[in-house]
Amino acid sequence: MAITKSAKKAIRQNEKRKAINIVYKNKIKTLSKEVKSLVLAKKIKEAKALLPKLYQAFDKAAKVGVIKKNNASRKKSRITKSVEKKV
Repeated sequence: MAITKSAKKAIRQNEKRKAINIVYKNKIKTLSKEVKSLVLAKKIKEAKALLPKLYQAFDKAAKVGVIKKNNASRKKSRITKSVEKKV
């Protein structure tokens, strides 16, 4: 258990940051799953329409530091590749 005042504050900050990070990660996960399911269902137009929202979520998460920039870039590339491959 934290003893000093600064350690207690650090714990509070970590909890707040964790909650915000979870929001970003959940957004990415749900959009990714949605795009993948649309691709599997051969609904390519709907998947392509959803890509800009997914890109935005990846870019925002990378910008605030939830994931690394190259990680976001790699995942965007792979998802786009899978959508284009099914066309």
